[in-house]
This record gives sequence, structure tokens and C-alpha cells, in this order.
Amino acid sequence: MVVAMLALFLVVGYLFKVADTEGMWVAGRSIGNIENGMAIGANWMSAASFLGLAGLVALSGFYGLAFIIGWTAGYFVLLIFLAAQMRRFGKYTAPDFVGDRFNSDTARALGAATTILIGFVYSVGQARGMGLVGLYVFGTDYVTMVVVMMAITVAYLTLSGMMGATKNMAVQYVILIVAFLAAVYVVGIVNGYSTVLPQIEYGALISDLNAEFSQPFANASYFLWIATAFSLVFGTCGLPHVLVRFYTVENERTARHSTVWGLFFIMLLYWGAPALAAFGVDLYDASQYGPTYAASGGMSGGEGDLIVVLAAQLSSLPTWFVGLVAAGGIAAAIATTAGLFITASSAVSHDIYTNIINPDATQREQVLVGRGTIVLLGVIVTVTALDPPALIGQLVALAFSLAAIVLFPMFFLGLWWEKTNRQGALAGMSVGLAIWIAAVVNDLILPFSQAFGDVFPAIGAALVGTPLVFAITIAVSYVTEDPPESTKRLVRQCHSPEPMSRTESAEDVAATDGGHAPGDD
Repeated sequence: MVVAMLALFLVVGYLFKVADTEGMWVAGRSIGNIENGMAIGANWMSAASFLGLAGLVALSGFYGLAFIIGWTAGYFVLLIFLAAQMRRFGKYTAPDFVGDRFNSDTARALGAATTILIGFVYSVGQARGMGLVGLYVFGTDYVTMVVVMMAITVAYLTLSGMMGATKNMAVQYVILIVAFLAAVYVVGIVNGYSTVLPQIEYGALISDLNAEFSQPFANASYFLWIATAFSLVFGTCGLPHVLVRFYTVENERTARHSTVWGLFFIMLLYWGAPALAAFGVDLYDASQYGPTYAASGGMSGGEGDLIVVLAAQLSSLPTWFVGLVAAGGIAAAIATTAGLFITASSAVSHDIYTNIINPDATQREQVLVGRGTIVLLGVIVTVTALDPPALIGQLVALAFSLAAIVLFPMFFLGLWWEKTNRQGALAGMSVGLAIWIAAVVNDLILPFSQAFGDVFPAIGAALVGTPLVFAITIAVSYVTEDPPESTKRLVRQCHSPEPMSRTESAEDVAATDGGHAPGDD
């Protein structure tokens, strides 16, 4: 089943291969709202969602719920404040928005560097998920599985670009959601945990489970819970591979509708993750591994990350069913890695190479640089994933923290406050990047300050960092020169109620509107 699924991804990638930049980066702006909603769901629900989310709840109990809340609530902010406005702006990439909105190649370079860093950190978690499930399914070693799974992912992406990736994401969503919901319902029913609604009925188990699962904040402080949820909510709104989905649709109306569909598709999995985590913990505790589990004070990170698949196996379900669940985990990891690699490669090819280094680059040169970036990033991620520094969900949360601190303030202020200028953006992005790097170094690499770590935990640094970046950006923009009037008209056009064609952008309209300020939408 897993081999057939991987072969299908390669075939779809080949059938929808592209040779131009429009198809490579934004799928020709031709994706409909339901298909884009499915792509949003698959792009979003990575190994961190399919495997890591239940793993975090299994290992951390109530603290794990911060991830469910954060990763869901962010889409409401996206829907209200960014989806339609981003589509009207009408660029290819997140760094494209930053560079053009703030009239600065330095801001573009900072945005591109942040995008690449997010793609790297996020993808390491996906590679770990692929390796763990591949190891579980094929019985080889972890290193071989990481290399093989990443090679397949890189192979179809270098062919297909965003067009093939989007088509594959729709297929991958169907696979992963069928696999996950089947696991939630079947595991709950065959073990007597649930009947009709396992998403609610699992609550009866909580008092019988181990303390780290059933006691609020037994594994993390209340501050860390709030900080984590905050980082994930606003990190969602700053992730380049999420925002680029709004550039792949025909117009702003489709962008809004696809966001609603995406939130619905995401909810189907997130609502069931705590239930499957509870079932898995109880089954694991009662299995042959129970004594070791009790003696060591809890399951290991590897067992937690595989709790979705283990729950199916420990329920003595047929091998093909366990294979289906495993296939869903791999599909989730590959779908998100595809989105991350496309955005990172576009940051290098479109934003750095074409806009800064070689403005005369042909489309063929841009596509070649993009494909080369995908291969190089694939190699770096693969090597790092052989010995990752944290659990899948924790690795992904670091990427969200970075997006919330550095990119979200630029997107929000850039779209909603026309006086935000180049100097303010550069100051805010530089401070935000410095805060995030210091927090990660202090938490994971070389601790240098307990006090700094208490205020800026790497996984939740945005709680303090994001408001600080907002304040710095606004203050510097106030005391320096206003952006040009043409930029202000561009911002106003992002909120115009007037529809635009598929090929138009706010920049095109603002250049011919004669200074007219449209009404707010």
C-alpha cells in the first residue's frame, strides 16, 4: 500500500510537470476553492499533525492541547485579515510581498532568508516522520528510510513544481484523512472506548491515564502553554507555504472560500487527535511494554511520535489496516515537505536570484535555479533529520515561532497600515530574527541565560517577541519618512471591493487608478 501510494505521487508529479515560472510557483493561479482547501489541509497537516500532534498530547497531556488550539485558531485570523488581501496583492512569494510592499531588496533578502530557514526547520520534522513510519513499515533502518522517502519527495517536486504539488496535495489529503479517521473510529470501537463520537467519548478515559496525561500543566507551566498557543496562532499567519496557497487561486473570493474549506478539512483531523492519543496511551500502558513504560516514567519520544500507528497495531487490527494508517502518515509528511520546498526554492530563484542577483534571468534559468534549490535543500534536510534535535511537533513549532515573530508583523502591518515604511520593516525584521535565533540557541544548543529562556522560550518566543516587533516597526515608521504615495495606493487597492481578473494585481490597478482611494471591503 505504501509503495503504491509513493508511485502514485511520482506519476501525478510527472503528469502535471511544468516548464514556466507561473506554473512552477503559483500553479497558473488556476486552483478552485475546494481543491485549494484540500491542498491547504494537506499542506498544513504534516507529520506534525498526523503523527506529532497525537504524540504531543500522548506525551504531554493538557499541554499538547495548546498545539491543537494554536494550529486551528490561526486560520480564523488568516481568513479575516490576510487571505483576500494577499490574493489582491498578487505576487508569487512571501518575500516578494515584503520586498515590493516596503520597496527594499534588503527586506526581500531578509524575507527570503526567513522563508528558507522556516522551510529547513519545518522539513526536518517531516523527514523524521517519514523515516519513523518507513522504518516501522519496511523493517529496515531509520537512516535508509529517511534517504529513500526524501529522494522520492525531491524527485517529483523537481518535475512538477506548484502545479503537480497541488494536485498531489489533493490526493494526499484524501489518503491521510481517510487513514486518520479510520484509526480514530476503529481503534475506539474495537477496544470499547467509544461508539459514535470518539472525539467526545474519550474523556471517560482521562482519569485512568498516567499523571502526565491527565493533570493540567503537569508537564509545562501555564505561561508556556499560553506562549506556545500564541506562537502557533500567529505563526500560522506568517508561514510562507500557507500564504502562497492564496496566490494559486483565481481571485480574492476563491481565496476566502478555500480558507473556510481548508479549516473544515483540518478540523476533521484535529478534533480526533486527542482521542487517538488517549486510546494509544491506554493501549500502550496495558501492553507488553507497560512495565517498562511505568518504570521509565513514560514512553519515549519515538514511541510518542508513532502513537497513531501503534494504537492500530496494539488493537490487533489487520496488517493492511495498520498499513493504511502508516500510509496516511507518510502522505501527510510528503505533502507538507512539498509545500515547504516549493516556497524555499521560489525564495532563492525568484526573490534572491532574479530580483537581486540577475534581473535579466530567463524563465528557464529561474526554473533551473529553483529545481537546484529543491535538490540542495533536500540533501541538507536529509542529513539533519538523521539525528534531529527534537520531536516532530517541537521542531515544527520552532518554525511557527520564527514566522510569528519575523513575518506576521510585516504581513499584517504591510496590508493594514499604509504608513509602514522600509526603515520600520527592516528594524522589526532584524530584531525579530535576532530574538528567535537567541531563543533557539539558549533552549536547544548553548544555554546562556535562564531569565532570557523564561521570557523567550524558543517554542513560544512570539508571545513577547511579536508585540515587540510590532512596536519597533510602528515606532521607527513614525519617526522616519512616509512611504511613497504609490505604495499607499497599492495598500488601499488590497482592500478594494472592486473585483480583479486572474492576471491582475493591486499594483496593476493602483498604477492606473489616478490616485482614487477605493472603499474598504
